[in-house]
Amino acid sequence: MAKTDSKIAWCPTIRKADGPLYLAITDALSADIISGKLVAGDRLPPQRALAEALEIDFTTVSRAYAEASKRGLVEGKVGQGTYVRKKHSAARRPVRSGLVDMSMNLPPRFDEAELVSRMWEGIRNLETSDGIDLLMRYQEAGGARRDREAGALWLSSRLDGVTPDRVLICPGAQGALLALVGILAAPGETILAEALTYPGIRSVAAHLRVNLAAVAMDEEGLIPESFEHACLNTKPKVLYCTPTLQNPTTATLPTARRHAIVDIARRYQVPIIEDDAYGALPVTPLPPLASLAPELVYHIAGLAKCVAPALRIAYLVAPEGSATSTVNNAIRATASMASPLTAAIASHWIEYGIAEAVVAAIRRETAARQSIATRILPARNVSLDPQGFHAWLALPPPWTRAEFSLRLRSEGISVVASDAFALGTAPEAVRLGLGAPDSREDLSKSLQVVADLLGQSPAAFSMVV
Repeated sequence: MAKTDSKIAWCPTIRKADGPLYLAITDALSADIISGKLVAGDRLPPQRALAEALEIDFTTVSRAYAEASKRGLVEGKVGQGTYVRKKHSAARRPVRSGLVDMSMNLPPRFDEAELVSRMWEGIRNLETSDGIDLLMRYQEAGGARRDREAGALWLSSRLDGVTPDRVLICPGAQGALLALVGILAAPGETILAEALTYPGIRSVAAHLRVNLAAVAMDEEGLIPESFEHACLNTKPKVLYCTPTLQNPTTATLPTARRHAIVDIARRYQVPIIEDDAYGALPVTPLPPLASLAPELVYHIAGLAKCVAPALRIAYLVAPEGSATSTVNNAIRATASMASPLTAAIASHWIEYGIAEAVVAAIRRETAARQSIATRILPARNVSLDPQGFHAWLALPPPWTRAEFSLRLRSEGISVVASDAFALGTAPEAVRLGLGAPDSREDLSKSLQVVADLLGQSPAAFSMVV
């Protein structure tokens, strides 16, 4: 909906069907900057001239320029007009020795400039929407009402009927774990966890002097019969588990097992802490344990693995009928509160659809990296889930986890040996973080080193003479 006008430097093609016209203009401007059609320093046409060229109201163009300014796309110079804003140079990343550190389990970086711009725009908008109060106030330990409402909205697609009154804002999943274990188990008492489990729960248990007992696993995850045996013999205070994309094995509990586990927990009155760190990643998720036993399960949904590691925010859903004040007091005692600023960023991203767009971008990049891993790593040795960004690598004899990790380190690649996860005897295996490499090229090179090493004997590297 534009007539050609040679007198103005830039004139986008927009349609009424594209939605609000001022947003269509702003989106077209953003797209032309990303494509390189417009570059930093280019002057945009005067607002009235563009309005005439597009045959629309001057106010619409004025709103578009204001929106572009809010997004950081343009800047106005008094008496000179509006110009494409110069982007600040990206900070140099530290030079790493070797190829890559694959020890961290991070969501992969995605290369989608327009989405990154929306993420930063959401942060900038907090200045005008919340002002100085956001920086100069404390809040209730369990979070402000708006943030709890955003948490309930974020979880609503997986936990039907969850209300803000049951949602508490925690300073990351680790903060939620510390608060929960502290109120559910006393020193010397026992909690259960998968035989290969998240190292963070091991740290919490050691800090609180709580015993950790292992529940056996297979390729599908926690085994219900082993859980029941532990309930009979150890009198546990709580079960901790990660049903979806389990860390480190990548296993996802089938629906039948989920029902079996909550049935056992009900019979023995054992509450469950469900760590749903990766629950937002599957396109079609299985029902969380909290949806099967809402009266029994403490559900932790952190944002670090599915949105951004820098967002140290986790939503803790308390069981139905329980007093959230007890958990609220535990959060206050252990961390005082989650950062109001970080919580506000998370809430804004959720409310404006940015968080969901980030999840989609992570899914796309994860799929590409999974394809690389599937192509390079031998299927007989590796456990992968196409929707997750870590891999569990079983080592063929005579490799041991210590020798394999040491040899990879000499090649400049860091991985995590199974000792970090094992509650009993550690298997000969390592975890690979597919999201940690900066690029697919780095990932491909590193995995090729891993695959080549698997095909050789440790004896080939002996330097003893």
